[in-house]
Amino acid sequence: MATANNKVRFLSPKPPKPDRPLFVFLPGMDGSGLLLRPQIAKLVQDFDIRCLTLPANDMASWEVLVTETIALIEAEKEANQRPVYLCGESFGGCLAMKVVLEATELCDRLILVNPASSFRQQPWVQWGSHLTQWLPANLYPLSVIGLLPILASLGKIARDDRRALLEAMQAVPQNTSVWRLALVRSFNVDENQLRGIKQPTLVIASGADRLLPSIAEAKLLVKVIPQAEMVVLANSGHACLLETDVDLYAIMQAGNFLTKSEENLALVSSQ
Repeated sequence: MATANNKVRFLSPKPPKPDRPLFVFLPGMDGSGLLLRPQIAKLVQDFDIRCLTLPANDMASWEVLVTETIALIEAEKEANQRPVYLCGESFGGCLAMKVVLEATELCDRLILVNPASSFRQQPWVQWGSHLTQWLPANLYPLSVIGLLPILASLGKIARDDRRALLEAMQAVPQNTSVWRLALVRSFNVDENQLRGIKQPTLVIASGADRLLPSIAEAKLLVKVIPQAEMVVLANSGHACLLETDVDLYAIMQAGNFLTKSEENLALVSSQ
């Protein structure tokens, strides 16, 4: 029988707030759902937060991941009708795009943070992703440590969050990493599909992303998605949401990305 630990599910980092808009975070390759942690204190003021978490051994197809994610969001909406903000980071950005294309009316706002849809533009990353499957098992943990300076601007991340990032990456078995990298390599959403994304969309791109060409991808996305705006974090790395000087809520507020209800809540909170 399936248990809570081997099913795709939502984590609630704070007690539920059913009267607030739903903020759904779709994580990167780690799949833990835990690396939104530096952003939660601000977001929880105005949102009811859910973080998707994938089992460490999960090797579902895109189709299954999309279906399961949609079902989780629909269950939340069925319990309480409210606006839904869908935020996908890296691998989760690819999943977020697929979700909104499959269930066009499910979400009200879309946020893409350094989406891995740009994977195809980085030949050396694709080559490295193929190499992962051939690494000896005893070398794989060392390769994860070696990837950290490429994945994140470590000097901009607090010590506890650096440790959390490393632990989340090391918790993913080698065969799962190989599978998720293959998923990203196979990700293909064409421009005609992107034009079908009708939600207001915020694309956040890191200027110091050493892993993916996130600026170039953001420019492409905002050119094609009808209601998309781009925000550039000039000095941030790929895992920008862990950085101490990145405030996702403030970015959303500055970009007029909040609905009237959240704006009113923000006004009351500031008084």
